[in-house]
Amino acid sequence: MLSPLPPTPLLAAERCPVLLSCALSCAGSALLLCTQARWPELRTRPRQLLLHLSLADLLSALSYFYGVLRDFEGTSWDCVLQGALSTFANTSSFFWTMAIALYLYLSIVRGSPAGQGLLWGFHAVSWGVPLAITVAAVALRKIGYDASNVSVGWCWVNLEAEDRLLWMLLTGKLWEILAYVTLPVLYILIRKHINRAHAALSEYRPILPAAPALRPRTSLADKKLILIPLIFIFLRIWSTVRFVLTLCDSPAVQNPVLVVLHGIGNTFQGGANCILFVLCTRAVRARLLALLCCGHCAELARPGQGPPSPWQRPQTHGAKDRDKDMDKDVPGPGQTKPLLPST
Repeated sequence: MLSPLPPTPLLAAERCPVLLSCALSCAGSALLLCTQARWPELRTRPRQLLLHLSLADLLSALSYFYGVLRDFEGTSWDCVLQGALSTFANTSSFFWTMAIALYLYLSIVRGSPAGQGLLWGFHAVSWGVPLAITVAAVALRKIGYDASNVSVGWCWVNLEAEDRLLWMLLTGKLWEILAYVTLPVLYILIRKHINRAHAALSEYRPILPAAPALRPRTSLADKKLILIPLIFIFLRIWSTVRFVLTLCDSPAVQNPVLVVLHGIGNTFQGGANCILFVLCTRAVRARLLALLCCGHCAELARPGQGPPSPWQRPQTHGAKDRDKDMDKDVPGPGQTKPLLPST
């Protein structure tokens, strides 16, 4: 059994940036949800999965915001409620992140269009497993005050639970560590497949008039794919570091810089997704500009003139078709939704 460390004091200078991160993540997740609701033609299959990830991130950021603001000093009814909500939402976020990676791998590398069975499987696992774990943890009274040693003011696994290490793994850390391994492997395989597609296409480039434009357009899509696991690991690694330090009974777990990095990393996932898939996606950004400027600024970011998003399901008709599908983006203002095969 682990010997509990003394509680980690949460200073105002540490709370403010974490609260700001929660607020930005809430705003980012809400913006992702609003773009999906406002423009139905943006609802490609990967972005539908991103919608569910945004819901989980929004709930997670809201629950963390309350926890950091409240800065619990003991187990109470609202501590248990907040801990249960954050546990469910955070674990669901891990599963949806891995579901998106698996979907892209199956679509791009395997060329297997996702059927309704696979999508229902994503829902069952990404919502059902976190719900079952959270209900069991609450029923067995494992959720409660954790002295901010493996959190930043919010509640998680009760510090007084004898089997708290097991429940820390089940309610988050096991899935977080699994994501550290799974995400890079899947995205490396995707990147290798894209590189092979580029190599196969290169022998035809001399006879293709538009060939010089193919590589630059797909390079940004490749970079976006690489950024997904890198951002996830960079944000989440600090909570894992504090978890390991807690296991080692190290006083370094109370380092203020580490506490702030942990707080921002756990709460900013929704904001990071918004930056990557809204603000850095030309077609979506063009629509937002057109909406904000009442149609007068649409020409500032015309989606047909710049790099695309990787969030479309590619076809399965060879390397050239896959490369062209990676170039596609969601339609710009006034355009119709691209005709993609239904699944």
